[in-house]
Amino acid sequence: MEYYLYERYIHNSNGHMLKAYYRTRPYIPRPLQLFVRRRYARIQSAHIQFPAWPIESKVIQILQGCLQEVLRKRSDPPLHRISFWPEKKRFAFVITHDVEGIKGLKNIPAVAALEREYGFVSSWNLVPELYSIDWKIVDKLVSQGFEIGVHGLKHDGREFESRAIFESRLHRIQHYARTWKASGFRSPSTLRNVDWMPELGFEYDCSFHDTDPYEPQPGGCCNIWPFFIKNLVELPITLPQDHTLFEILGHRNISIWKKKTDWIEKQGGMVLIDVHPDYLLTREKFSLYEQFLAYIKNKTSLWHAVPREVARWWRDRDASILTGAKGAYRVEGPASGRASILRTTMDGDQLRDEMV
Repeated sequence: MEYYLYERYIHNSNGHMLKAYYRTRPYIPRPLQLFVRRRYARIQSAHIQFPAWPIESKVIQILQGCLQEVLRKRSDPPLHRISFWPEKKRFAFVITHDVEGIKGLKNIPAVAALEREYGFVSSWNLVPELYSIDWKIVDKLVSQGFEIGVHGLKHDGREFESRAIFESRLHRIQHYARTWKASGFRSPSTLRNVDWMPELGFEYDCSFHDTDPYEPQPGGCCNIWPFFIKNLVELPITLPQDHTLFEILGHRNISIWKKKTDWIEKQGGMVLIDVHPDYLLTREKFSLYEQFLAYIKNKTSLWHAVPREVARWWRDRDASILTGAKGAYRVEGPASGRASILRTTMDGDQLRDEMV
């Protein structure tokens, strides 16, 4: 499992190119950056093999194979286990935002108001040393139940460039986390180092995609559930980013978001989306996001929470156990008051889950 979750299958042969790009990016006009990304995306699309995009089911296949093997060997099926989500919900839904500049910061109230209209709250990842943060906007967000996270230090893509740079920035990142009372971190451009990230000291990280060949650091953990990196809870981004979908690939509808949401719901996973207020500045883009919120609002089996709540639930679930036997099972531990029990059986070669 860790081979995929921790992206050990990736052989980073373009690390020097990545460093060169981020060192020169401040001097490249934004239109030229987008032009290069779009042209390169065409090359990437033609060579996608693994992980598949937009859906990669490798980890699901491993998990299902393990369950099938256990059930075949059990003398007394079915199998009972703790459900993935609280309150007898089928799947989870999490909204995150990366605020990359002043325009995005000023657009926060409009986007947040739209989400509240549909009954949702979200997390907003801010860059401490790139732009001046309007704390009136941020404090109002927090008072309304939204969450604040740390989005790197300068948004220059250099946090994980070398061990020396990482260590030189670590203290300041942790300072902002304490000052803002931030529980979570997302690395700019989702650049990541699985071995160093637990040292950041956050409750959770949200820098891995389940699959994304179009990011500056392509790859993915191939997984649609939270998982642990040592004591750090990783919450993977499981829907394509708005920037990737609309700015880089040129899509003009939300069909991929809808298709993948339906698939994740069927698997009982976590729908986690990353939307940038910096790119919701036109009526068309704003409308696309509203269409998605309206679509998922009609799902009756979702558990909606901010990332901090999901990470804490996942810790509680991990620290709980199932006790009892023959129909008298119960959950003991910190998740006991909210957790349900999944009853898994085999129908031919297919697994069947039932909430009990």
